[in-house]
Amino acid sequence: MHGLFAALLALPAVPVTAATADGFATGTTGGVAGPTVTVTTAAELARYAGANTPYTIMVSGRITASGMITVVANKSILGVGSTAEITGGGLQLGTTTRPGNNVIIRNIRFSNASDDSISVTNKAHHVWIDHNEFLPGYDGSLDIKRQSTNVTVSWNRFAGTDKTMLLGHSDTYTADVGYLRVTYHHNYFEGSNQRHPRVRFGEPVHVYNNYYRNIGLYGIASTENAGVVAEGNYFENVPYPCHSTGGYAESNPGRLVQRANAFAGSGVCEAGGTVVEPSTYYSYSLDPATSVPSLVMAGAGTGRI
Repeated sequence: MHGLFAALLALPAVPVTAATADGFATGTTGGVAGPTVTVTTAAELARYAGANTPYTIMVSGRITASGMITVVANKSILGVGSTAEITGGGLQLGTTTRPGNNVIIRNIRFSNASDDSISVTNKAHHVWIDHNEFLPGYDGSLDIKRQSTNVTVSWNRFAGTDKTMLLGHSDTYTADVGYLRVTYHHNYFEGSNQRHPRVRFGEPVHVYNNYYRNIGLYGIASTENAGVVAEGNYFENVPYPCHSTGGYAESNPGRLVQRANAFAGSGVCEAGGTVVEPSTYYSYSLDPATSVPSLVMAGAGTGRI
């Protein structure tokens, strides 16, 4: 049993730890400075995720949680193999007194959350959320708010979700101005409904090489003077790929630059205004939009790192 247990840890650890955060999360290292532990229960996950020292936390199998588990600074939460799952609850990065900075979450399926699946909040920064799968829950799948910034959301799959990705707490929470710098790339939105993302105040927000397929309401919404660059995305059967200069719902207009996107059976991407270029902050390579469906379907989600 000891040999089998050691092998179980060793197999996923190589590809997971060898990869490097990119985009606005560049420099995020997670729990690499601390020991590696394996957890199989919500109590164990909460214990290590809430510890004041670094940990690499390997999630093995399905963990049933109730409510939000607090994750504080310097943690890597990594799924073992292709079956790691957190169901019934979610992860909250940071509290008002304990920051959730320098956190990596990879290779985990989130399902049936009683609130959000992941909430990045309370000034959390340098967060990398990569190769996860999000199934429907009660509220948002992945919300980033309350002066959080320097986040990358990459190679995730969102299947049938509703309030998929909120960026910015509310129309009246102007404290978010100057924060909310987020990169979204190579994510697969499959039959999801809205907020891919829904942005307030943040600039620049970089949305590139994502695959939107059979979307219910809309793709991207830039509001409350946010600045979004949307490029190299593939929109398939999306009635409203982008809202921006006309505002959205009760929110005031935002700015959105769109370029090199592809549209199939989709409406018009509403765009206008100027936005600070993401390349001001980091370098990146843009895949052609026409290659995005095959790339993303092959590479996004759990078990593919």
